[in-house]
Amino acid sequence: MLARLQQFITIALVCGAAAWAGYFFQSGRPALGWGGALLILAGYALFLGVEFLLLAWVQEAGPAPRPKAVNLLRAWWGEVLTAPQVFCWRQPFRSTAEPDHLEMPPGGSRGVVFVHGFVCNRGFWNPWMKRMRASGVPFVAVNLEPLFDSISGYADSIDAAVSRVEAATGRPPVVVAHSMGGLAVRAWLDKFDADPRVCRVITIATPHSGTWLARYGRTVNSRQMALKSPWLLGLAAQSPSRRHALFTCFYGNCDNIVFPASTATLPGADNRHIAATAHVHMAFQDTVFNEVSRWLVSPDDSPADSAASPASTAR
Repeated sequence: MLARLQQFITIALVCGAAAWAGYFFQSGRPALGWGGALLILAGYALFLGVEFLLLAWVQEAGPAPRPKAVNLLRAWWGEVLTAPQVFCWRQPFRSTAEPDHLEMPPGGSRGVVFVHGFVCNRGFWNPWMKRMRASGVPFVAVNLEPLFDSISGYADSIDAAVSRVEAATGRPPVVVAHSMGGLAVRAWLDKFDADPRVCRVITIATPHSGTWLARYGRTVNSRQMALKSPWLLGLAAQSPSRRHALFTCFYGNCDNIVFPASTATLPGADNRHIAATAHVHMAFQDTVFNEVSRWLVSPDDSPADSAASPASTAR
């Protein structure tokens, strides 16, 4: 469903820009043609800019320092370059380009379950899946549907994915989740009491305590991500505090979707700050990939050096 919707939007934007440019070129006003076409294709950059202005206005003192203007500008540019790759190419046209991979290499390996976020599909993880396949790491990437349903309803899809990886590897997987996907993983842990079935949960820009921006949401799952929403308060009440020790939470003070920054952290988790990086772009940082890889290479349920791992790392 999402792939078809984003295909339609992408094609409509390209056709609209071409029609605008063609009309004004024929009218002898090429500057207006180029300018209008550019605004149609790159107008999303202005929308992102508004999000960063809101972020700068709302951000509060917390575990991460207030971002400087140069940090916000760098994060905005990174998101401008990353967003169309995800929303105009990988998800609409390449969501099945990297199929699930459950072949076991010699000697075996721990597997990965990928869980995407709001208004995304499994194509979000294509760069990750390509690297995992090249490394011989088994993985499954879910599609969370219906798109705008309750986050609690995604638990069954995650459970099925974890079961597939467990059956192929005989070991609890590492679960990697972006944004809303991290909340869906927490709902899965609650519903299935699944703590023993996971080696590590690594969340990236997940609104564990909600996000200021969700106050404008109109769908069921977006309203659930509002600050202090009844659903989030219920999730926190149901989750034992010891569970947070299973989590590594990547967060940033330049996240244009999940802010204030502290909302993407969990008490008792390994909370790691990534500087000058926006919401979608954060998922494709080598820092995050290296942390996932660290948990995959361990012969036990946790890396040998986990005791030395910092509780909070700023990068």
